[in-house]
Amino acid sequence: MNGSFGLSEAIRIAGGKSALADKLGVRPQSVGKWRRIPYNRIIQVEKLIGISREILCPELYGKK
Repeated sequence: MNGSFGLSEAIRIAGGKSALADKLGVRPQSVGKWRRIPYNRIIQVEKLIGISREILCPELYGKK
């Protein structure tokens, strides 16, 4: 599992890129440019969407 999977899941659960962008207070174009959720947004996405940070960013929060 990688960070792009976490982004895909967040987009899916939020209801699309525009919906995720609305929840985060950013433009949909910003979300569209992401290859993974930016590190400074991981905790915010975790709280808003309900996906654990381990899934959103396994390279940072995954098992060592």
